[in-house]
Amino acid sequence: MDFDSFTLAASTADLAEEPAAREHADIVEFRMDLASDPLAALDAYDGELPLLVTNRATWEGGEAAEPDEAGRFDTLAAATEYDAVAAVDVELRALTGDSDAVTDTSHATALRDLARERDVTVVASVHDFEATPPAERLRDLLDTAASEGDVGKLAVTAHDRSDTLALLSATHEATAAGERVATMAMGEAGRHTRAVAPVYGSKLGYAPVDPENATAPGQYDLATLAGLVAALDAPES
Repeated sequence: MDFDSFTLAASTADLAEEPAAREHADIVEFRMDLASDPLAALDAYDGELPLLVTNRATWEGGEAAEPDEAGRFDTLAAATEYDAVAAVDVELRALTGDSDAVTDTSHATALRDLARERDVTVVASVHDFEATPPAERLRDLLDTAASEGDVGKLAVTAHDRSDTLALLSATHEATAAGERVATMAMGEAGRHTRAVAPVYGSKLGYAPVDPENATAPGQYDLATLAGLVAALDAPES
């Protein structure tokens, strides 16, 4: 999957919800870290939508069940064997080692190489659950994520309009530089960026299939986000 245009991902830990996502989503983000037996679920999957698999580390806000990084990436590597899997999420810090939580980047880089061999797109992701970094840091993060992965994803936490403006500006600049990026601001102050960021070049957005099972603060429900993005992208009359 090339993500050359905006792609809407329906997030879920239950692949049985896929039929409910078909009307609005382009891909399903399967939160393997939130599923009880994710590989069995992939084995049984016969849905129509392609999958973006995420096995989020605990040190980046997830609930991966594996006791170590090797096991977590082994699970992701196994997932890339399935034909339905079109993309895999890999934390940027796992690829670069820019974290006290990561002492060995070899598992992440090996997964990236394996995914590309299998024609699976790599989304290199960054999450800041506390704040929005300064503008220069936003561009650095996007540049690095886009170079380490096929798509660079940056999710920050916005506290005011200045934060959202900084994120949208960084999104525009990265896109103008030819990078494929996905951006969003978490929290109520940044909620509108999930609909607006595609206007500035963001290539990937997320919404829960079931609004009660949102995987990040400030998410719209799937139908609402799809409608907002479509309306903003509509040609002027």
